[in-house]
Parts: sequence; structure tokens; C-alpha cells
Amino acid sequence: MSVLVLDVGTSSVRAAIVHPDATLHHEHAARSLPDSPAPGLVEFDAAAMADLVLSLAEQTLGAAGPVDAVGVTNQRGSVVVWDRETGTPVGPGIGWQDLRTIGRCLELKGAGYTLAPNHSATKIEALLDAGDPDRRRDLCAGTVDGWITWTLSRGSVHVIDATNASVTGLTRPDQSGWDEALVDALRIPEATLPAIVDSSGTIGQAHALAGAPPITALVGDQQASLAGQGCVAAGDAKITFGTGGMLDVVVGSERPDARHRAAGTYPLIARRRGGHDLWGVEAVMLAAGTNIEWLRDELRVVASSEETARVAAACEHTDGVWFVPAPLGLGTPYWDYGARGTLLGLTRGTGRPQLVRAVLEGIAHRGADMVDAAETDTGLRIERLRIDGGMSANPTFVQALADASQRSVEVSPALEATTLGAGFLAGLEIGTWNTDEDLAATWRPRTRVEPQRALDRDRWREAVARAERWIPDLSSISFHPDDR
Repeated sequence: MSVLVLDVGTSSVRAAIVHPDATLHHEHAARSLPDSPAPGLVEFDAAAMADLVLSLAEQTLGAAGPVDAVGVTNQRGSVVVWDRETGTPVGPGIGWQDLRTIGRCLELKGAGYTLAPNHSATKIEALLDAGDPDRRRDLCAGTVDGWITWTLSRGSVHVIDATNASVTGLTRPDQSGWDEALVDALRIPEATLPAIVDSSGTIGQAHALAGAPPITALVGDQQASLAGQGCVAAGDAKITFGTGGMLDVVVGSERPDARHRAAGTYPLIARRRGGHDLWGVEAVMLAAGTNIEWLRDELRVVASSEETARVAAACEHTDGVWFVPAPLGLGTPYWDYGARGTLLGLTRGTGRPQLVRAVLEGIAHRGADMVDAAETDTGLRIERLRIDGGMSANPTFVQALADASQRSVEVSPALEATTLGAGFLAGLEIGTWNTDEDLAATWRPRTRVEPQRALDRDRWREAVARAERWIPDLSSISFHPDDR
């Protein structure tokens, strides 16, 4: 029983077939980069995104034939608002990295609401303010999973799954529904919001696709990656190194306490099935692969992202050069939106290899930061790391991560485990897999890398201290739940 997965990421869209042997087939992908019309703004063309998803789905189905189900996984936090009757977006979608609502988040904090700019909540408000300031239009608001499901169902389904809902900032702490007081404070009409559904379950029919197969999974990309890497037991953890970097660790069936999280992680739903939640916590790196793109596109130090592995391997050490990857600020555990990317220790002898290695090691140190934070906040020991995302194909980086974290690193057999995870959750609904043990048994790492040396974590923390509070006004804004 095969599953078509539509994987709608920040910088690309992918369609693929997941087979019962946990392998991917008939993959079709295309780049879909967001726009940045001004510093701090990240937007995307939602209509073009939907058209691209349908085109890639048709190509994949044309090569593979009929499927038994469809799963959707998506970049989280990004928001689309569209007209319910016409299906036309009211304007550009707002990407999860967008910082335009920082001021609004600070204003709301004064009123007792702790929201971060990467949450969906204030992005929805901003789109409504621009497209329907009087709140009189019949509009739908949603994250990317809801927008794509609306498109696939030809407007018959307006939903969001629990994993995406849990990171909107708009739900009650127990994730039982929308927070009515906050919704009112943001002037979001109740009818505008989607229904919250299970991550794995029958959600609707994909009428826009041949055969109208059932849509049986919706899941945010990071939670999909968690499932795709066989993480189902407490302490199982993965890091996805894509445009950003996210560590997710499984906690169990009980919701972690959102307060007193000294290391700055936050609880979220790893998946909901049959109304029952599997909980986890997440740590965030605001920019991972973005730094590689900077080396390639702005500095032109390398011709391709893949070249960074070879260039960095030309030297064994950075010769005292340190790079703090903070073009958008620092996430867990620092949560400093005013921090900025910092390059330290340059000498006349610093060359291209040292610079590139410093960037890779800086991203690796941020990965180790997230591991430390997750262990502090959960009390769980993360014995090994499972990783996926574009940077997992870089052997020099993977070794640096093992050295920074002092843990064994297992590399996903699929570069994008998000696709596999959405396929697994869709397959649970149609009987391709039946239990968590079935999902755990699918994990077969492509390679396992052990630490070879210890990177200097104390010196790293000194470098971070130099990068922090570069823009004091932004750094003064805290979104930590303990600050309520």
C-alpha cells in the first residue's frame, strides 16, 4: 500500500512515493525560495506554491500510478490567508522566519501574552489587518498544511493538524483547542480559523488528484522528521539541518511543563492519533543552511553547498577562527533576536579553508547547544543523535557535530526524513504500519560517525558572548515562558 507524500519546505517542494519497505520512489522536486522584500521580512507566493505542489504531485503519480493515501508535511509557522469563496490569497504568505511582528509581540507581552515572532499568531493578525482591517470578509487563515489541504480537497476541507497548531502560539496550553482570549485580543474571527485534526487519520479526499485518494496525514516538518527517523521512545532525538536547524526529542504521553524551562526549549505535540498525543520538546537554530547559502551566494567563497565539505577538509583546524551563525539572531538556549552573525580571530594567514571550516563548526556548536538545552529541560539523556536535512550530506560537518556534541551521530538514509515521516503517519491510518515498534524498526542509518576530538566549548561560549546583544532593542525582547 503506497503513499504519496507532498513535502512543502521553506526553500523547496517535493513529491514522492513511500513504499511499505520504508523507501522513497519517483521523487520530483523543485526549488521554491521565499522573497525578502526588506530586512527582516520573509514572504512567499502562496498561489504559486499550490500550483507547484499540484504539478509535482501529477508528475509523481504519472510515473508511479495510483496510491492508497496522501500525506502532507510542511514548513511550520508560515501563514496564508485566503478568500473562502474564490480561494485567492489576500496577499503574500508570511514565512516562519519573518520578523515584522516583533513589536507587536512586545506589545502583547505587556498585556500578558507571550508570543514569539516565529509563531503564526501575529502573522495571521498582520495578514488580516492588511486584507480585511474591518474583519468583514469571509476569509480562511491557515498554516501551509491547511492551505495545501484546501487546494487538494478543492476547498472542501479547512483544517490544521495538532502538530502545526501546537506551534502557532494560538492554542490553549493543553492543546485542547484555540485560546479564545488570545484569539479575541488579535481580532481573529473564529470562523477564520481551521478545525484542529489528528496528524494521522482520514482528513478528506484529494479531489484535485487522479482517483481522489484519501488524505490521511498532516504533520509539521520537524515532527515528520522525528517519525521518519524512527524516534518514538522517550529520549529519542533528531536534528534536522535545513534552512534552520531544529532538535526534537520525544518526551512521552504527558505534556511537559512549559514553565521553568531554563534552557529555552518549548513543549509541542510530536503527533496526534486517535485523539491521543505524543509529546516532545523542541530547540531551535534560526539559521543553519542559510549560512552555507551566504558563503555560496553572497561571499562566493564556494561555488556550491557541496563544495564546503572539501574546502573545509583542506585544514584540520580553523587556526583560531570562530563563526557564530546568527544572521537572524540566536535561538535556543539564548533567544536573542538582537544577536548577529560574528566572525572572530581572523589573521593575515586566514584562508578559504579556515573560513569555511569555521562556519561548519559554528553550526555544529549550535547543534551541541540544542542538545545541552534539551537535556537540561527534560532531564532525559540523549545518547545519540539522528540527523537529516541538506547538511547531513556534508561529512566534514557531520564529524564536527559529533566532535562538538561528543555523541555518536547517525545519518538518515533519506536526506529529507520529513517525507518518510509523513508517509509513515499516512501509512498508519491505512494499515501499512500498525505500531510505534513498526516505525522504530524502519530506522537504518546510512552511516554512523563517532567523535574523534573535542571541540572547545568554553571558547565557543566566549564567541557567542561577542555576538549577543548587537542590536540592543531587539535583544531586550524576551519570549521565554518564564517571563510571563
